Amino acid sequence: MNETRNVSSKLDIQDGAKVSEDFVKILPREAADRYKMAIIEKNEKILKVGMVDPNNIESQDALRFILNRNNLQAEVYAISEIDFRRMLKNYDIVKETIGEALKDIEEEKVKEEKKKEQIVQEKKIGELVESAPVAKIVEVIVENAIEGEASDIHIEPEEKEVKVRFRVDGVLHSSLFLPKDVGPSIVSRIKILSNLKIDEKRKPQDGRFKISYKGRNIDLRVSTLPVAEGEKIVMRVLDENKSKIDLEGLGLWGKSREIFEQEIQEPFGLILITGPTGSGKSTTLYTGLSMLDREERNIVTLEDPVEYRIAGINQSQIYPEINFTFATGLRSILRQDPDVIMVGEIRDEETAELTVHAALTGHLVLSTLHTNNSVGAIPRLVDMKVEPFLLSSSLRMIIAQRLVRRICDHCKEEVRPGKRVEEVMKSILSRIPAEYKKDMEIDENNLSMYRGRGCEYCSRTGMKGRVAVFEIIKITDRLRKVIEEGELSGDTLWKEFYEQGSITMREDGILKVLKGQTTMEELERATANTVEANTLDDKKAEEEQIV
Repeated sequence: MNETRNVSSKLDIQDGAKVSEDFVKILPREAADRYKMAIIEKNEKILKVGMVDPNNIESQDALRFILNRNNLQAEVYAISEIDFRRMLKNYDIVKETIGEALKDIEEEKVKEEKKKEQIVQEKKIGELVESAPVAKIVEVIVENAIEGEASDIHIEPEEKEVKVRFRVDGVLHSSLFLPKDVGPSIVSRIKILSNLKIDEKRKPQDGRFKISYKGRNIDLRVSTLPVAEGEKIVMRVLDENKSKIDLEGLGLWGKSREIFEQEIQEPFGLILITGPTGSGKSTTLYTGLSMLDREERNIVTLEDPVEYRIAGINQSQIYPEINFTFATGLRSILRQDPDVIMVGEIRDEETAELTVHAALTGHLVLSTLHTNNSVGAIPRLVDMKVEPFLLSSSLRMIIAQRLVRRICDHCKEEVRPGKRVEEVMKSILSRIPAEYKKDMEIDENNLSMYRGRGCEYCSRTGMKGRVAVFEIIKITDRLRKVIEEGELSGDTLWKEFYEQGSITMREDGILKVLKGQTTMEELERATANTVEANTLDDKKAEEEQIV
């Protein structure tokens, strides 16, 4: 943890002194106001911070958290309340824009109250929603999320305020704090854009809307949820440009890439991608579909929802409320003469059965399943009443994946692993097939790791973007026999997994750590509990010594 160097001198703040716009990335205005501190200057790793009360324990804890997150040290100066307010005035352009909008809202509300003293609250919100200030606030929130490359926007009503958070590279960050009474107007504005019912506040709703931003088409998938303090909104930001990722960009390299490319070109069979929500399964599916998109192929998808539009592919949105489910949709598209079918998710026994039958009748079927690892998909489908002999005949390949944050290329630096870590990594590398290490150009006699120092490009986090770690199991003749005979214990399946020369997500991740793609901490966070308990215990225990 970084130590704070306290400087007892007073600092003279001149009138009109401005705070750099970049400082808001380190210390948001709301935090500055709450803890009575502001950034004065930043030189390399030293952050000069002015504090109204340097001895305040809560403020010290907040500063310590900021320093650790940004890998900085601090010089703390005692400043007066007047100096602090001067510094806060021009703290952040974005907050100024919203502040002006909030001021306009208050003025409009005052005018409205003068006209009609006894006005119903719902009517006030309805009129306010269409006003320019509320529209501006929503616009600023969305634009800042896009600029910050956020995947999700969370708008959360709390007891005294409305909190806006962005998920960037899988991690949520607080961005804005708005007055509590503005929250319903923002929610209603977003509902109007998404074609949702404004007056329905008792149950969740789902919708979407599209915007054009700097020549890019952005889809926003909206979900509302009633909570104790009002309605929470989460918007998934879907940038069509980001859906166009090749296999290398996904993180499929060398032998893993060869297996994927080979199996996805087969004329029929079932390819499954497994992992929890937010592990990048849809992106991998879309990349595979883009590879298959040819004039002579009829590709049809069933999705919930349709996240990205792909030219040349027939994409269908399911609607469970009118009984257009994955199962009923699959029955219909089988009469559409498809060559390739993508089923967004296998959720129930009926969908599982129909998916397997479609793969057995001359169609290449791609789908997803929620399991912790690749081999876990086999007993999961058997639990969903799929006959083992049908499963063995239809399955071609199972892929499990997780997302880890990438080290920022702009501030990446090499570090040497400690002796114990190096010994453990060499032990794990000794079990990885030589062809994987050759593809990744790993030198086992000179192991290096990497980290991000933190820079302006990555907002001082040292991480920018994400890459997937994979494990792929092919359904070989020997594995088909194992499935048909019902030998689906963890030990049996994992034994076959290793005998065919496959590597786990953690092993794939270690190769990416050595290539400078990610860190050991990220790998452990993403792959914890991906191998079943009591399976290859000595191997798992050895691997976990790394972290």
